[in-house]
Amino acid sequence: MLPVDWEEGMFLGRADFGDGPSPVLVRQGELLDMAHVWPTVSALVESGDFSGAGGTSLGHFDPASTRLLSPVDLQCVKACGVTFALSAIERVIEERARGDWSRAASIRERLESRIGGQIRSVQPGTAEAASLKEALIEDGLWSQYLEVAIGPDAEVFTKSPVLSTVGPGAAIGIRSDSAWNNPEPEIVLLADSLGAVVGATLGNDVNLRDFEGRSALLLGKAKDNNASCSIGPLVRLFDDSFSIDDVRRAEVRLTIAGEDGFVLKGVSNMAEISRDPLDLVRQTLSEHQYPDGFALFLGTLFAPVQDRDEPGRGFTHKVGDVVTIASDKLGRLVNRVVTSRDAPPWQMGIGAFYANLQRRGLLESA
Repeated sequence: MLPVDWEEGMFLGRADFGDGPSPVLVRQGELLDMAHVWPTVSALVESGDFSGAGGTSLGHFDPASTRLLSPVDLQCVKACGVTFALSAIERVIEERARGDWSRAASIRERLESRIGGQIRSVQPGTAEAASLKEALIEDGLWSQYLEVAIGPDAEVFTKSPVLSTVGPGAAIGIRSDSAWNNPEPEIVLLADSLGAVVGATLGNDVNLRDFEGRSALLLGKAKDNNASCSIGPLVRLFDDSFSIDDVRRAEVRLTIAGEDGFVLKGVSNMAEISRDPLDLVRQTLSEHQYPDGFALFLGTLFAPVQDRDEPGRGFTHKVGDVVTIASDKLGRLVNRVVTSRDAPPWQMGIGAFYANLQRRGLLESA
């Protein structure tokens, strides 16, 4: 679950020791329960103090015996889309296929041959990007997805309600009425209320290609469903061993293993992202405030197209798929696919969360 150098770094997360969620720090291998100092991860991040002072030492951290939750609580969960050239092309394919997987292969071949190289080489928001836009409009190839891929404004949307995300080992949900969907393995930044990024982790921005392909106005249904957002295992905090430059050059690996014997593997490099991660943070904060901080998915290069059942069918999830997202400095996030209808219901909303903190006597010490 953890990176090989985890005992050299600092990590932030949440764990349930039997009575409810507690913020935890892992420093040089030691697990510290911070609930009696800062009852929420949001408050701990806002404090800016990751020294572990005042925390309760629980000894050497053993992830196998610790029930880790999603590492965020009161933060808004935001996501950026179409930040890689390949994902831009795949979104255009979904749009032109109207969410029908059977039309995707022929459209993919045509679009990749005509605009693939151009999309990969242009810098978003530049004069060259504007010229490419005009040329694509003249060719009848322009799309709303290309607007956010090469235009000045990034796509930033709200992925998941506060406290609804799931963590490592949890079930992830796909709508039961979706027939074309995929994981979206991504790096997730954690920022405080002023937009200062304190660290990064892994995330799965589960996506329904058929829903969004039918209409971009179905983005909410495509993205926000029960258990459709996974984050973890822990947030690696920036220090001498890990920085934003490690995010910029990170390699993200995806493995999908199905109960039917199907295996899909892929690797992407954050160096191929079209917008710098800190620019995406800046655009997220543009004319908006997040007083409890926010988590920001940076987008994915992956759009799995490997045929699973029949030629031209491409990839879609099946119940029981095990999805593993890994990166050397961040560890591994592993989840098993179920339908959103069958996933454990989301029950701890904000009211229940604060009732739990009050029952444990944590609000008085905050």
